[in-house]
Amino acid sequence: MAPLHPALARLAPADGRLTIGLELPLDNDWGPARRHTDHEAHRPFGVPDLTGHTRLAQLADRLGFAALWLRDVPLYDPVRFGDAGTVFETFTHLGHLAATTEQAVLATGAIVLPLREPLLVAKAAATVDALSGGRMLLGLASGDRPVEYPLFARDFAARGAAFREGVEKVRAAWRSGPLELPAAGLDGERHLEVLPKPAHPAGIPIAVAGGAQQTPEWIAAHADASLNYPRDLGALRLRIRQWRELAGDKPYLTPMVLTLQDDPGAPAHPIRLGLSTGRKALIDRLEAMAALGVAHVSFNLRPNDRPVDELLHELAEEVLPHFAAAPRDAG
Repeated sequence: MAPLHPALARLAPADGRLTIGLELPLDNDWGPARRHTDHEAHRPFGVPDLTGHTRLAQLADRLGFAALWLRDVPLYDPVRFGDAGTVFETFTHLGHLAATTEQAVLATGAIVLPLREPLLVAKAAATVDALSGGRMLLGLASGDRPVEYPLFARDFAARGAAFREGVEKVRAAWRSGPLELPAAGLDGERHLEVLPKPAHPAGIPIAVAGGAQQTPEWIAAHADASLNYPRDLGALRLRIRQWRELAGDKPYLTPMVLTLQDDPGAPAHPIRLGLSTGRKALIDRLEAMAALGVAHVSFNLRPNDRPVDELLHELAEEVLPHFAAAPRDAG
């Protein structure tokens, strides 16, 4: 197997250590106490407070978290979904993070590719990659919100085919030399290029989120990593076994919603798309996931009532050292 792209290698070190990242926004607006406060102040649920967000992202970077992940939520839908995601436009926000952080991989989890122009996605991702010194990882999804598609003049039922075509165009845009897209009637003789090119000759690693309306065989062949929500350990074992059979050593990445309890010894309980747990049981769960082959876990901290700074320090000082290098001095 060829060496991993440097950004992907940061998330999946060659020695097999599990790495830990964070899903932005770094807010606790889903916590019960915060939700009550927001309700009293007539603030809508699901729209995070981004005050001090740059400071928190920089703190996470200094503490040694391996990645900062951004979701792509084009439209806020308070009725059906109630979650505005990271609010800021994804690539604009990534450009800001490229200038204000130094170490963390900057990742999308995930860009809804059928709603975007693939060549512009390729250009935006390569721009972030250049500005960040090669720290970009492009997570891509087919999208799961049918209400958005008519507004972008896209066909929800055809998103699977659009996703495949989009990945082909993104990859083509990153190759050196003139753009070649035979299916679109474009060959290199026209001398058109998408610039800038990615920092690494191999391009930018692509992680496919979920099934993306594709077969497992297609994802294994065309993605550099798999990005999947958490499962119980039995189901996870079967899923990773299938991934290994099809994709070899390509990394398996997992986002997880986390409520970190004050009591370090609090037992783990499942919540939607994650866990409510004390740090000791969290370490046990992460060790079990690592043993099954999970390379990277990213935490969404929004259900917590505790201050985000406090959560970041506890995770960095008490959890990260069990899996990766000791945290750097946060100043």
